[in-house]
Amino acid sequence: MNQIKKPLPSDIKDRAGFSTMRYGQCWEDADILIQALDIKPGDTCLSIASAGDNALAMLTQSPGRVIALDIDPAQLYCLELRVAAYKTLEHHEFLKLVGSRPSEQRLQLYQQCRGVMSAAGKKYWDARAAMIDQGIGSIGKIEQSFRLFRKRIMPFIHSKKRVARLLAGGDKRKRQKFYNKQWNNWRWRLLFRMFFSKTMMARMMGDPKNSRYIKRSVATRLLARTKFVLTELDPKDNPYLQWILTGQHITALPYALRKQNFDMIRGNIDKIEWHLMSVEDYLASHREIVIDKCNLSDIFDDMTEENYVQLLDKLVRASGKGGRLAYWNRLAPRRRPPAMANRLRSLESLADDLFKQDKAFFYSAFILEEVV
Repeated sequence: MNQIKKPLPSDIKDRAGFSTMRYGQCWEDADILIQALDIKPGDTCLSIASAGDNALAMLTQSPGRVIALDIDPAQLYCLELRVAAYKTLEHHEFLKLVGSRPSEQRLQLYQQCRGVMSAAGKKYWDARAAMIDQGIGSIGKIEQSFRLFRKRIMPFIHSKKRVARLLAGGDKRKRQKFYNKQWNNWRWRLLFRMFFSKTMMARMMGDPKNSRYIKRSVATRLLARTKFVLTELDPKDNPYLQWILTGQHITALPYALRKQNFDMIRGNIDKIEWHLMSVEDYLASHREIVIDKCNLSDIFDDMTEENYVQLLDKLVRASGKGGRLAYWNRLAPRRRPPAMANRLRSLESLADDLFKQDKAFFYSAFILEEVV
């Protein structure tokens, strides 16, 4: 049974700082997540909900169950609306509702979804017509930050024509030449470093207080990672880059939004459930559950190292042999401690290979571990 009414303990709310919705869409690459987890038919999967895209992407592998958790009710309402959209809309309509495609019919599309939503979900979204009209993929704190970058910063760096040339892609040699000769000017480096500083990144993607966990320059690492994504990977295949620079998806879509995955997700949509609680609370109240695959997003960034290790221990205890845990490092370095080596095996080589394919460039590492 989906639960979105349970009140949050005040300390969780204070820690998380949910003054506005954080994410209107998921900013982790589900292509590498699905490869990493190797979900088998019938598996029990646990996922951080966020806006719902990656939890829904897991349904393409025909698991027995996907349990989506979040401590922010707004994120679960995002997920609920997406579930309703898979149930009621056609693929091209779904893309319009998200904002991947331009549309003046989003409020009408929402009315089609509304009939299969909970009373609480209807109440939440009925009061946010203006947000729906923008496209539900554009309404989070991070998307608004990217909009600011696109509208206020990028015009001082590159013209729309040059942005379009970047997103057109091309062969690797041409991409590298374009980046070195036309894109990587002093304004790009300076304004990029200012906008994506440690404080700004913590503010955009979480709680500003979390910057205390960061041990190194974010902008320097992120600038190098961005160069890799713009040159080694093809921008025409990168939906995250396209959204940041244009506000929609041009020639590429994230995994859960692709037409070839739409019917599979729809066919398995009743296998997903969502709960308003932390991972810790869920595990404590469902001790009988055996988890096969976990998508933990970047939740460990928001924890002290001590709390990270404690939660990792609980996840291992709740997982069956061969269970996999996947997560991203955003700002703080987190990976299995040596003391857990006899219980949790690092799949570092596979994770590193997958990270080289990661089209979302804000993360410093992709971590994959397997229960032994």
